[in-house]
Amino acid sequence: MIDPIPFATYSCVMWLTPGPNNVMLTASGANFGLRRTLPHMLGICWGFALQMLAVCAGLGAIFSRWPHLQDGLRWLGAAYLVWLGWRLLRPAGRTEGHVPRPLTFLEAAAFQFLNPKAWVMNLTAATLFLPPELSSTAAAGYMLLWGVLMPAPCVLLWALFGTSLRAVLAQRRGRLAFNSAMALALGVTAVMMVR
Repeated sequence: MIDPIPFATYSCVMWLTPGPNNVMLTASGANFGLRRTLPHMLGICWGFALQMLAVCAGLGAIFSRWPHLQDGLRWLGAAYLVWLGWRLLRPAGRTEGHVPRPLTFLEAAAFQFLNPKAWVMNLTAATLFLPPELSSTAAAGYMLLWGVLMPAPCVLLWALFGTSLRAVLAQRRGRLAFNSAMALALGVTAVMMVR
């Protein structure tokens, strides 16, 4: 019989600890509110689940064979985080044709394939928690179920945390300080990704 508790515990711990997704969700919740951050949250969940299916289907073996592919993704992910941090530092409102907006569903889903924490989580999950006694279709369904269900409440918490800071962000100085801190966190994460 399959015991989902270890996998659920691992997933919960990994999703609740800070990482690129959580920093971006906090910033999005703070700057745009929960409703406008919802596509970002859903994109993370579905992109992560799609990545999990890809890993279970053998993409992890490709990275083991050609590690330079994963290095390239790591650099792309780091560059994307730096770009997102730069976007956070731009003044709010319409300036020089810039209208701030949250990440879309597709942008958030695609980011999972550049996010090294997501790769580590999925490769570890497939290695440790993929039930060998299930058929490949049932195992993929099991992993997909957990890949969508576990992130949902965790990403909601990070977005709500950001939303709770909206009062601070109503003042220009508070918004500048918060966005600078989030941009710095994304920059530090980017550096840590490529070390």
